[in-house]
Amino acid sequence: MDSATSKLISRLYWLVTFCLLVAVTAMMAFWTPREETMGDVQKIFYIHLPTAISTFIVCFVVFVASVMYLLQRRSWWDDVAFAAAKVAVLLASIVLLTGMIWGRSAWGHWWTWSPRLTFSLILWLLYVVYLMIRPSIESSQRRALICAVYGVIAFMDVPLVYLSVKLLPDIHPSSIQLSPDMRTTLLAWFVPMGMLVIGLVVTSFKINRLHRAISEPVEEEVDEPRLVPAGGNA
Repeated sequence: MDSATSKLISRLYWLVTFCLLVAVTAMMAFWTPREETMGDVQKIFYIHLPTAISTFIVCFVVFVASVMYLLQRRSWWDDVAFAAAKVAVLLASIVLLTGMIWGRSAWGHWWTWSPRLTFSLILWLLYVVYLMIRPSIESSQRRALICAVYGVIAFMDVPLVYLSVKLLPDIHPSSIQLSPDMRTTLLAWFVPMGMLVIGLVVTSFKINRLHRAISEPVEEEVDEPRLVPAGGNA
């Protein structure tokens, strides 16, 4: 695939993603009914849940890429893990922000140290630290190795976030009753959100590969001169 075709496909992809985001935002704002108890603030749930699930998915991508790097030691996997980690921090930040807005309306305060909120904050911090570790290590191979081990360990917080409401008393609701049109809107949100996440990870990965190619160019192999005994043939 040539460069022009690749750019055209990329632009069409982002155009479709943007149009779908506009469509589901319109559904959320104008078509989905107003929740009786919480009012319009409840509609932030349509952003919060798909973003939270997308966060788990990209954290899993970091985990898989980290494991694959430990097995194969290929820089390609390190760049995948790095790309997914950056998106994970972005998504986790949105999850925390939308959750705080929800909590202010539902519970009367912006934050409470409930199990799920605490584990969610820890998850965000873990991947922020992942991004902070990388520039602090000069050797690319040592950086990739340390980050791969860290990426595997950091993922262990994901099941804790998911199971915290199931296993521990928590103010955070484990489920919400939705009407059919609410459920349709929620499911519709997963489509552009998934496309957005994929686009961000792929774009970040390409940037990582480009940066690696510039900062760590592959040196051409040069034949070393051979010592030929006196009177011998080369």
